[in-house]
Amino acid sequence: MSWNPAIEPGCPDEVSIDAIETLIVPRARDLGGFEVRRALPSPNRQMVGPFIFFDQAGPAELLSGQGIDVRPHPHIGLGTVTYLYRGEFHHRDSTGADQIIRPGELNWMVAGRGVTHSERTTSTARSGPNSMFGIQTWLALPERDEDMEPTFDHYDKEALPVIEDGGASVRLILGDAYGQTAPAKLLSEAFYADVALSPGSRLPLPDNHEDRGVYIVEGSISIAGQQFEASQMMVFRPGDRITVAAGERGARLMVLGGATLSGPRYIWWNFVASSKERIEAAKAEWRAENWGQGRFDLPVDDRHEHIPLPD
Repeated sequence: MSWNPAIEPGCPDEVSIDAIETLIVPRARDLGGFEVRRALPSPNRQMVGPFIFFDQAGPAELLSGQGIDVRPHPHIGLGTVTYLYRGEFHHRDSTGADQIIRPGELNWMVAGRGVTHSERTTSTARSGPNSMFGIQTWLALPERDEDMEPTFDHYDKEALPVIEDGGASVRLILGDAYGQTAPAKLLSEAFYADVALSPGSRLPLPDNHEDRGVYIVEGSISIAGQQFEASQMMVFRPGDRITVAAGERGARLMVLGGATLSGPRYIWWNFVASSKERIEAAKAEWRAENWGQGRFDLPVDDRHEHIPLPD
């Protein structure tokens, strides 16, 4: 399938390096057996469109019997996107969702007024050596949707549109780009895509969104003759036509963006909100542990433990 005719390929050196508004180099944190790199929020940039949190987890190789156990924990005011390159997770949440996610699939959970979920390596994966590599992102919700009831949706790999042209392959995870629309229902304008580029191939970024960013998962890209390596995020000026070119090893990218929200958000632990009062209310309810009596409950089949409120 060809690119959207409205997008002109151009050459990477047709734009100035000044088109990069923010360059983010996340620090790696060792969580015991695997690394996490957090690109958003950063000191110089809180959001790219509605995207307010961006974590790369792994890659990691785990021994038989080992796995990742993210115990039940709460969220408010955001939508979470889990997307894997390798491995598999068992997702359970307080909406009643019970879902295994595998590479190329989408878990889309909207917390709204409050949700609790856990993510654990499956028992099947733990039965032998297993890999873990993926990205988790949060999208802040518009103010009008912060008190909505939580929802969960899963989409198989085959349900997500794939756009291919030359040496570029784009799997659209959320939103609209390149003339295609992903199936998940969004609450604000956004796009999010997994991109694989062969060596020397080029990718024009969508020009129908206000904010646009690129995160390099593997390999390298060049922009205006300057090379950028894996684990860097570039956020571009609105309105500029941007094309990136893969380096000699090719590249794996996440491209993301959308319309900016009406204002900044407060972030505390796993809570995102347009006011401090919303966060304080959520803190009080999680601390009280009155499961099922207010905004928070525990997943039906994962109730024996949870992450307590940090001090």
